[in-house]
Amino acid sequence: MKLEVMPKQRVLEAEQREEAMEMSGLELWKHEKPPRICPMPSLIPPPAACDCDEAALVPPLNFAMVDDGIFRSGFPETSNFRFLKSLNLRSIVYLCPEPYPETNTEFLEENGIKLHQFGIEGRKEPFVEIPDDKIREALKVVLDPRNQPLLIHCKRGKHRTGCVVGCLRKLQKWCLSSVFDEYHRFAAAKARITDQRFMELFDVSTLKHLTPSNC
Repeated sequence: MKLEVMPKQRVLEAEQREEAMEMSGLELWKHEKPPRICPMPSLIPPPAACDCDEAALVPPLNFAMVDDGIFRSGFPETSNFRFLKSLNLRSIVYLCPEPYPETNTEFLEENGIKLHQFGIEGRKEPFVEIPDDKIREALKVVLDPRNQPLLIHCKRGKHRTGCVVGCLRKLQKWCLSSVFDEYHRFAAAKARITDQRFMELFDVSTLKHLTPSNC
């Protein structure tokens, strides 16, 4: 006589078979090798290696263009030489009495740049004395096209350089308020009444024949 399996037993047997099949599939999956993924070729080329220090052009302190072929600044450091070389300078108008440093002199010699020195003492008020004759001689060099392109500089590019540029502006027929505005942009909190008075009283009549054509 054949015994019938109770429904409850059938359900239990079916669950056991399903569980066995799942475990068997899991074991097979563990032994399969994962698919190989090939990286896509990059469409962006890697950046070219460069020496940033070599490529940098660093202007001197307070550097600015005054006019075509005429620039101004503070004292150039060795880090500024590459930038100065890019200006193709013919001359430097140096307004301090101290001897030019050896490294700077060597740079001028290597690049065929002529040094014009007009030693003006850098004193503080109320002992400031601006020599009229030296300012005039410096302006004659600045206005001579044979010396351009040129750079005018002192120590910080504020007072002595500011006076030379301010007197040049008077030759260019700038009004005094504009002359003083430019002076203040570079001198800032160090602006001196003595410098401004000198520029105001400076007589440009003897230099008018040297006035640039664009003035």
